[in-house]
Amino acid sequence: MPDNIQRQILDALLVALKPLARALLRAGIGYREFAEISKTAFVGIATKDYGLRGRPTNISRVAVMTGLTRKEVKRIRNKTAAGEASVVIRMPPMTELLHRWYTEDDFVDAHGFPRPLPFDGPGITFSDLVRRYGGDIPPGAMRTELKRIAAVEESEDGTLKALRRNTTGADVYEKFVSSLVISVYPAALTLAHNTDIVNIDNTWVQRTATTKYIREEDLSRIRRVAQDRLAEFTESIDDLFAAYESMYKRDEPASPSKAVGVAVTYFEEDSSDSDFFK
Repeated sequence: MPDNIQRQILDALLVALKPLARALLRAGIGYREFAEISKTAFVGIATKDYGLRGRPTNISRVAVMTGLTRKEVKRIRNKTAAGEASVVIRMPPMTELLHRWYTEDDFVDAHGFPRPLPFDGPGITFSDLVRRYGGDIPPGAMRTELKRIAAVEESEDGTLKALRRNTTGADVYEKFVSSLVISVYPAALTLAHNTDIVNIDNTWVQRTATTKYIREEDLSRIRRVAQDRLAEFTESIDDLFAAYESMYKRDEPASPSKAVGVAVTYFEEDSSDSDFFK
């Protein structure tokens, strides 16, 4: 690839990394930790994607491709093989549980709205919901956290009612972790797919609507309207996915499947100090 194109890509990468660096520094994560996890990503992809005849890429080729030493490549591969660098991408338990409460037949009413659930007892309960979709989190702890972020309310008789289907308001670092998984990761997957020459006739939609001419007095209204419409859109897509999930439950045996997602976002930036709008 010509040097000028690589330079443009690196300049764009610097723009993209600045807000990520800001968030990482706030979380107490510095360059050394970031560099280590970056090495792991580069070695992992070079090993997996560029092997010959179905075998992993050898250490020497990985070193050439990544610019790391053979010793460093071997260290990282040994670390990964030992499970010290494993990463599991999954929906956070609270997000998964709210999604299921709004979409699973057992937990919605005849109109498709989440049913109020007793905490425990006979019939369908909140504890059943947690046991199915809350991982190893106890029902009591899940109730406490969902109430803390105002995602549910509890009546005097102990019945729990879902107020919203997302975890906005969760602890800032929980949001950081989940956002890396459900926002940054999908955007990066789409970027990788769309820049692969083999996908030239099968690109994925990646759109952004932007302007740098919104007056400050109009920002609150723009923000509110945009966020409301984005929420409505993502909820409609969530309902679409839930309908297909319900159909797939009837498949015997289960058909091969792929993970599918749609990610949308809203952002603001000071036009006078904007990397995006330069």
